[in-house]
Amino acid sequence: MPSAPPGATRRTTRAPRAALFLAVPSVLLLVLVAAEWHPLLALDDDIARTTHRWAVGHSGLTQTARVLTDWVWDPWTMRALVTVVVLWLVARRAWWLAGWLAATSLVGTLVQQGMKAAVGRERPEWPDPVDSARYAAFPSGHAMTATVVCLLMLWLLRLYGAGALVWRAGLVVAVVSVVGVGFTRVWLGVHWASDVVEGTLLGGLTVAVAVTAYERFVPEDQRPDRAGRL
Repeated sequence: MPSAPPGATRRTTRAPRAALFLAVPSVLLLVLVAAEWHPLLALDDDIARTTHRWAVGHSGLTQTARVLTDWVWDPWTMRALVTVVVLWLVARRAWWLAGWLAATSLVGTLVQQGMKAAVGRERPEWPDPVDSARYAAFPSGHAMTATVVCLLMLWLLRLYGAGALVWRAGLVVAVVSVVGVGFTRVWLGVHWASDVVEGTLLGGLTVAVAVTAYERFVPEDQRPDRAGRL
């Protein structure tokens, strides 16, 4: 069986460090929000009021944001993408990788929903809302799901040895998606800025932990090589 792709050892050392790097600010932000730390709440409120005023005054941009957040970067759209990739991996008999990808996506959703229920943060409220959303605000489910899925897709591109052009295109799409979904959620007045930041941090943390687990526990002979073979 072919060995793991070149560079796997380096990724093994980077993933745990990335997890630690992301865990610290994620936990700190969680504590500050749960404790209702006034400077953070005041900053959130200032940002929300400013962006809501802009959203009301720029209906065309607001409608575009609604289309993007409801269809392009919606969590169900992202999960559909993961499902397609999982089925593709199953068709290629990459059982471990398909299961790992599905499990990581599921864990991300469970973490997100569990934290929403535990913190129970209210969403912004407006006399003239431009959009609406359900469930608790913290963390942003859109931001976390987009971050998890985009990072997973980038990691798979690396794993399968994507060329430089494909990798750069994927990176651009991922950055635009993660930044864009965060912007739309705040612009539409359905999330505080710190909700989006926490969703992004948690998404990155989820993938870093998942990659660490994959590289530590999945047998070498069950990993695809750079040509996509098992």
